Amino acid sequence: MGLKEQKVTLTILLTNLFIAFLGIGLVIPVLPTIMNELQISGATIGYLTAAFAITQLILSPFAGKATDKFGRKIMIVIGLFIFGFSELLFGLGETIEILFLSRILGGISAAFIMPAVTAFIADITTLATRPKALGFMSAAISTGFIIGPGIGGFLAELGTRVPFFFAAVLGTVAAILSLVFLKEPERNEEESGIQQQASGFRRIFVPMYFIAFILIFVSSFGLAAFESFFSLFVDRKFSFTPKDIAIVITGSAIVGAVAQVLLFDRLATRIGEIAIIRYSLILSAVFVFVMTLVDSYLAILLTTFVLFVGFDLFRPAVTSYLSKIAGREQGFVGGMNSMFTSLANIFGPILGGILFDIDLNYPYYFATFVLVIGVGITFVWKQPDNIGH
Repeated sequence: MGLKEQKVTLTILLTNLFIAFLGIGLVIPVLPTIMNELQISGATIGYLTAAFAITQLILSPFAGKATDKFGRKIMIVIGLFIFGFSELLFGLGETIEILFLSRILGGISAAFIMPAVTAFIADITTLATRPKALGFMSAAISTGFIIGPGIGGFLAELGTRVPFFFAAVLGTVAAILSLVFLKEPERNEEESGIQQQASGFRRIFVPMYFIAFILIFVSSFGLAAFESFFSLFVDRKFSFTPKDIAIVITGSAIVGAVAQVLLFDRLATRIGEIAIIRYSLILSAVFVFVMTLVDSYLAILLTTFVLFVGFDLFRPAVTSYLSKIAGREQGFVGGMNSMFTSLANIFGPILGGILFDIDLNYPYYFATFVLVIGVGITFVWKQPDNIGH
């Protein structure tokens, strides 16, 4: 595959991921309205959010095998069509059962798309170019998930269900474009982490990996607990509209992205990834707690902006650290990164939902506690001697 064709293919793949995770994030600003419409509790919202991640976690191994057996392209196309249908179903749903079915279908679509895109990228890249491509993949996922609530909030001004119809159209268009323009790649039989994955479960507990994976869980748990209930929190406490929520989330996403571009490389060179991870977790823990104390629109805006800087500097730092130590195990590391993120996306919303029904502030107190544990772990974390070699 030529360099130009590779760039076009990679752009299509990353666009697909961005669209899929944008659709996931769209639900967040309209949750308070849907809660009121269907008279459902915070705990149910937690289970609804977690249903997606549980389905993805269970099906991902089987979808991975199907990707190898039937091909990358077909799994991506089917996944995107399922995604489009799941969003349409959520837009039309008038009962909690239909909403659960929609989220489960969403989890199936992500399980189909993620391994296929990862394998596709591995097929069209070399060992030298793969970490950068996988970094773009992580950025596409994060950007979609963070910007989704912003777009959802603005579209909700036209109607509560409009964001879901919009996502359904996007998913269907992406599926058709993939069907037309993507070409099944030649399998890359080069070394890769495939052979290593046979003993993957034991590799999880190698200290240089395990601490990073635990911290991915901690940070993702904190972000999931924060973002899943942010809209409910400010709706109940400050009577925020979907548009207000959209402004805060979108603004925070932009500030976080700018911080990534302007600060990350400089900080990584000056203090290293482990220090960035430590300070990002400290920043996140402090400002998740501060969120329970603020009482004005401007204070909420500034708190959320700083909070997202912490979260947005953490992810590239841990990805960069893992890519440096992974060597020939990039595939294994990518898979474990996804697994620990999914686990956090299951438990964060469930525990957050239960605590939200007791007290609005409890999910944030608990998220702060988890993030503080993460900070403690970073102080006993030692960088491997051979990192970067």
